[in-house]
Amino acid sequence: MPDTNIARRASYRNMAEGTKEDYELVFEHFKTFERDLASRVLTTLAQLEHSYPGELVNRLVHSLQTATRAHRDGHDEEYVVAALLHDLGDLLSTMNHAEYAASIIKPYVRPNTYWMIRQHGLFQGYYYFHHFGLDRNARDQFRGHPAFQVCVDFCGKYDQEAFDPDYDTMPLAAFLPMVHRLFAREPWGAHAKEDGGYSERF
Repeated sequence: MPDTNIARRASYRNMAEGTKEDYELVFEHFKTFERDLASRVLTTLAQLEHSYPGELVNRLVHSLQTATRAHRDGHDEEYVVAALLHDLGDLLSTMNHAEYAASIIKPYVRPNTYWMIRQHGLFQGYYYFHHFGLDRNARDQFRGHPAFQVCVDFCGKYDQEAFDPDYDTMPLAAFLPMVHRLFAREPWGAHAKEDGGYSERF
């Protein structure tokens, strides 16, 4: 008797020979897999505890503290989750961590939230670039962008402040429902049309 638990597979060995039925089958599996994205993101986030050392708090605590500060300042869940995940790229994309984190949340957040996370690495440089002979005001190239001040505030009020081992930081468990609600949104849904919408998706 055939094993009905084995997932059906497409028949193509190269994509050019794939049929509509093949791709419908693959996308069916893809959609099921996508629905559990929040769990995979949270598993990766927890691993930030084992990222590079050297500061008074580890990278997970820094992320939690950034989100805690944003939450206590009254920001909405989208912003808070973005704050929580802003350094997710430290593990696998250390040289362009901001772009990595931003790309993960992009289909689920407003364009200005995406842009804030995408640019926070550069904007955060205001606090230390000058120690290495770099231009701490490099962020000024983006003056006039509608999310410029949003990113300045994110870095100034939350990101650069979140290295305090004595701060009453909320635990990861407190953010789990927020993360699951964010990634339960329809990808590229109504939120993606706010702030003028995305000019491109990829």
